[in-house]
Amino acid sequence: MKLLAIEREIPGVKETNYQPFLKSEALRVWELYKSGVIREIYFTDEQFAIIILECTSLEEAEKHLDTLPLVQENLITFDIVPLMPYSGFERLFHN
Repeated sequence: MKLLAIEREIPGVKETNYQPFLKSEALRVWELYKSGVIREIYFTDEQFAIIILECTSLEEAEKHLDTLPLVQENLITFDIVPLMPYSGFERLFHN
């Protein structure tokens, strides 16, 4: 199952609070990427992470994201959206 995770800031967190955890965050993201859990990762122009995950459930995705240092330090959180295959092409073949 593919899931879209959209990073959200925790209100009141200062930019300087992130700095001590950025290297360990990148390491954990790399580990999840190598294991196949994270399939794609991007930044928006505002530097929010957008992650495509491959997991068996929403709960599994939450557990993996909860291992990220910035999540553990309550500096960020994620909105997670399950993605379903696009079925709109079927409309092309029905009269």
